[in-house]
Amino acid sequence: MQDDTFHDALIDRDPATGHPRPPRREFKARGSFVSRCAGCNLPVLNCLCPYRVTATSEARVWLLTHPLEHHKPTNTGRLIGDVLPDTEVFTWYRTAPDERLLALLEDNRYAPFVIFPDDQPDYADRVVGMARVRSEQVANRTPVFIILDGTWRQARRIFRKSPYLDRLPVLPLATERLTRYRLRKPASAAHLCTAEVAIELLRQGGDTGAAEVLDDYFDAFNDSYAASRRHEKLEAPTAAMRRLLAKAGR
Repeated sequence: MQDDTFHDALIDRDPATGHPRPPRREFKARGSFVSRCAGCNLPVLNCLCPYRVTATSEARVWLLTHPLEHHKPTNTGRLIGDVLPDTEVFTWYRTAPDERLLALLEDNRYAPFVIFPDDQPDYADRVVGMARVRSEQVANRTPVFIILDGTWRQARRIFRKSPYLDRLPVLPLATERLTRYRLRKPASAAHLCTAEVAIELLRQGGDTGAAEVLDDYFDAFNDSYAASRRHEKLEAPTAAMRRLLAKAGR
């Protein structure tokens, strides 16, 4: 279990839909009682709000988020929504698919792709590359990157236990990027966090401006949170923070 987790038992509604949630056992961890900014959810010591900058992109990002991820302050999926306001967030429940997500999957304006590794033969016929994304743009459809937001184990469960995803093309992320995420220890440096996955997809899809803003915002988040864990105040903005401030005209 990761540290810095809020008290899920105190939150009785689904954060993505507002629907009632089943009660869960209270969980307390190191960092649970840290004073946090209501805007960015980071420790007040190094609030991220001054560096928030929005961007636009041709592609959309839809997050299918495991319910345990929503209230982890170390979750990076919310950074995507901060930068790209059109981001959609859906909570994954195995027996109760989100009705809005099901409706959007039927909307012909969108061309959704499930982001998942191409490491198993049983869905090899569904695997596509970035060229397919570009062809959908040429056909005047909006590409949608559906990112399974959770641990690797949770993401595999979402992929395997969601029949409504079975007919969608699978887009594996091909990148040489190694993770810069320092707040959780990955099994491999090649395992990117949710925000890093979105950054690379946007960059490869041609949304380089949005990718750059999200990358800087991710670095600002990473540095701010890491400093707060050490109980240190960042005395001066980092290079990424300065670029964000310049974009915001501050």
